[in-house]
Amino acid sequence: MTAAFKAIVAEEAKKPAVLKELTPDDLPEGDVLVDVRYSTLNYKDGLAVAAKSPICKSFPMVCGIDLAGVVAESDNPDFPPGTEVIVNGFGLSEKYWGGYSQRQRLRSEWLLKRPEGFTLKETMAIGTAGYTAMLCVMALERHDVTPDKGPVVVTGAGGGVGSVATAVLAKLGYEVIAVTGRAEIHDYLKGLGAASVMDRATLAGDPKPLGREQWAGAVDSVGSKTLANLLSQTRYGGCVAACGLAGGIDLPVTVFPFILRSVTLAGVDSVMAPMDLRRQAWDRLARDLPREKLLDIVTEEPLERVPELANDILAGRVRGRIVIRVADR
Repeated sequence: MTAAFKAIVAEEAKKPAVLKELTPDDLPEGDVLVDVRYSTLNYKDGLAVAAKSPICKSFPMVCGIDLAGVVAESDNPDFPPGTEVIVNGFGLSEKYWGGYSQRQRLRSEWLLKRPEGFTLKETMAIGTAGYTAMLCVMALERHDVTPDKGPVVVTGAGGGVGSVATAVLAKLGYEVIAVTGRAEIHDYLKGLGAASVMDRATLAGDPKPLGREQWAGAVDSVGSKTLANLLSQTRYGGCVAACGLAGGIDLPVTVFPFILRSVTLAGVDSVMAPMDLRRQAWDRLARDLPREKLLDIVTEEPLERVPELANDILAGRVRGRIVIRVADR
């Protein structure tokens, strides 16, 4: 099959990605060919597409760290043609061509069969952001942050990670303090289950070495001073799950929270997480993410709008999750 198809391609460093036409001969090596139906827009995608950070390590690079689609051709009997699959991370849009392409050739070890209980579109409504949020919740649970221990803070609550984390934690019985700088989404966050909303400026100042103990744990996608302030105000024995750097890569914190309050900073990586952990996260999402809340989070947009939407997510103008409709209708 030689028919052309559409893709969002970064052609060189420091130059925004553009919509192009490719053919199957352009695709990289791999043992499975997937007809991509949906992808999604994450903060990392915004950085790559808008060329605001050196996410792409070689060029040309098809952007998009997520995809969901149907196997068209396969050399792996575990993924015969017709199998619905998803991919989250594994270096897509960095070292390997990603999900913003109507066809993609991939390594079968990256593939996960569509998790039971979700449609392909719903898996991308969740995407890496939502799956990362679930990994963060699981990290808090592993460190014994239970609902009876006190409130849990979610920073960047209006974004993809924050929206899913808020909805899941609220369903599990936690008192969720949602942090945002956008007054217009307070009702949205309370609708997801947040007990209260905190202005992000409260956590943006210079952190004290040790602040007043306020919360049992946190899910943080911001980093920098925000993460430092979270740590300095976490209760004894608490845990902060860190998964993002929207506010910066620095961490101006002292050792006091760790050695005087036994606070744990749990780093959460979704890109190279082992497959068993991925399956656990998706199983938990099927059980613990309220489906009606998912509908409140999601907006669907066509592939052609990705370059524009990349700038929106970097500017903080995106609420919840954006599903990218990759296949033509």
